[in-house]
Amino acid sequence: MPAVAFLTMEDMSGFFAYDHLAIPCLAEMGIDVVMVPWQTKNVDWRQYDMVVIRSPWDYQQSPSEFLQVLENIVASGTRLQNSLDVVRWNIHKSYLRDLEKQQTPIVPTIWSTGVSVSRLKEFIPQFEPDGFVIKPAIGANADDTFHLDSNSSNDLLLKIAGLFQNRELMIQPFLKSIVTLGEYSLFYFDSQYSHAILKRPASGDFRVQEEHGGTIESVTPPQDIEQVAKHAIAAIPGKTLYARADVVRLSDQTPVVIELELIEPSLYLAHATTAPQHFATAIVNALHSYY
Repeated sequence: MPAVAFLTMEDMSGFFAYDHLAIPCLAEMGIDVVMVPWQTKNVDWRQYDMVVIRSPWDYQQSPSEFLQVLENIVASGTRLQNSLDVVRWNIHKSYLRDLEKQQTPIVPTIWSTGVSVSRLKEFIPQFEPDGFVIKPAIGANADDTFHLDSNSSNDLLLKIAGLFQNRELMIQPFLKSIVTLGEYSLFYFDSQYSHAILKRPASGDFRVQEEHGGTIESVTPPQDIEQVAKHAIAAIPGKTLYARADVVRLSDQTPVVIELELIEPSLYLAHATTAPQHFATAIVNALHSYY
């Protein structure tokens, strides 16, 4: 029986994961699945026919070490999905620049390394009245992500300046549409559309993740949202087993990509009855294409 490892993390407490829903489908197709935390030492990756990156949702704390694990998997001869090349491209948010060059609309972004309190104060009037969001160029789960506006305290500015000292960062306008309308996530397996959800933040928050109190709704995305996501998927430099395009609207309702998740996106398999089977089938097809 072929064996597939789902790469995860040591402690999933506080996280919502749905990958287990695909395991019965894979079992019916003769595939055994093992969950392996990426921090596990001395793994013989050769015992697996494929490693699928699924829920290592703490990799951003040690990105170099995480990439080394992926390099070890590839060096063992075991297939990695998504590929190491795709991961390297997607791990730094500068991939958004590549999308923009290929005519995929993205959220307007200012790129910088380090930021001072005085510089943060200069940004505030530039982004009135709604303020801006600052986040790391390598990050996940909305870690170290902040919304700043004219009401932000000096203590918060000092904290952020310290967190981002000599660290690459992004500054984007705060989009009220994420609060009022939500953020669309569209899912693709083997580049084929599977399903979509609409994520909304909890009252008083702007982060849409379930871990931060966000709510999830299964939806059929509007045509213009789907077209932007499709364009982003087509721009990926390499084949993908799975992909998630997160799309939001600017103040003028223009749909834009806010994230293209190709490393360890939650696939929200519970929010479409066909999604677990679609994901399992994509894995089996990838295994067959390898032999």
